[in-house]
Amino acid sequence: MDNEKWLVQGEDRAFLAKLNAANEYTGQFGLKLSEEDAALLLTERKNILIKQERVEFGEGILPKLIFAFCDSPYIYQDNYTDTLGRLQEVFYLYKNETLDEIPDDELIEFMKEQFDGPCQGSVDYLEDTSLEVFARKSRFGLHDSREEDDDEI
Repeated sequence: MDNEKWLVQGEDRAFLAKLNAANEYTGQFGLKLSEEDAALLLTERKNILIKQERVEFGEGILPKLIFAFCDSPYIYQDNYTDTLGRLQEVFYLYKNETLDEIPDDELIEFMKEQFDGPCQGSVDYLEDTSLEVFARKSRFGLHDSREEDDDEI
């Protein structure tokens, strides 16, 4: 039992180190996660995975989200941690909604295009509108992220 606790703590340390390393890259966009912010995102990740009934192996999706979204004109230091937390939550929700049929990188790419485009930085709009249409199309086998999402099924 103690070994299991040590392994989880080791995974947490590796996760936090990965987020801290990302600061070197995101710094050029004026974005940086403090140690407290990184720990908060780790806790949120664990809670989201439980809520969405998902199991994740490896580093998780957050580093990919960081690198994909750090150059967004709608993300700045004051909303960085909150936006990452919400994007992480929305990502896992829509992995379930698309029945895990869409690869992670493709879903992130679509999220980024919509976030910077029609959603104009609104995670709520991304979740409630753009990704809802995307997931519906995916479930009906009509998905192509390069198509316009304005047309209805």
